[in-house]
Amino acid sequence: MSADVNPRRTYDASRRREQAAQNRMAILDAARDRFLALGYGPTTMATVAADAGVSVETVYKAFGNKAGLVKAVFDVAIVGDDEPVPLMEREFVQRNRAEPDPRKKLQAYGAHLARTIPRAGPVQLVVRAAAAGDAGAAEVWEQLQRERLTGMSAFAQHLDESGHLRRGVTRAQARDVLWVHNSVELWDLLVNQRNWSNARYGTWVGEQLVAALL
Repeated sequence: MSADVNPRRTYDASRRREQAAQNRMAILDAARDRFLALGYGPTTMATVAADAGVSVETVYKAFGNKAGLVKAVFDVAIVGDDEPVPLMEREFVQRNRAEPDPRKKLQAYGAHLARTIPRAGPVQLVVRAAAAGDAGAAEVWEQLQRERLTGMSAFAQHLDESGHLRRGVTRAQARDVLWVHNSVELWDLLVNQRNWSNARYGTWVGEQLVAALL
């Protein structure tokens, strides 16, 4: 009897996990559409649940609150999927760190920004706009800034330890230059306000980093 019961339990658990993953992606897709169309404040967990075809309880169980939901939407936007793989272990980061030519490394980083920020930038702008008047959004915005600074600190450390930084450029200076150039504010100014293409923006970022750091 036990041989018959265990496979059924495994199958049931697998179906539940699959359904949970499908619900999660439906919620994230619906939330992104709502946040970008309406902004942070007018978007509610109830409307997201209705759009995703799930219960409100399902949304709260998966993301905790609206701040947790918008952070999850950003995290998916920045990497392109919902897989539980840390950013530093992602394929692009590993490939970029392995690139021996520092010019190609920084140019590739600019190209990477051009691919990812069209997804992530609009979400960041929604959070930034809401941060002044909403405590949850303000907390998420601060978290995004801390995570970005942590990532650029690691990038600067890598460039320094690899001997790529120009004489006189410190690791701290490199961190700050990288941090400024991957900010959503810079992308917003050049792409949204000055009508640059994302490709032109990415190429320019790579060129500026080469000139400033190498």
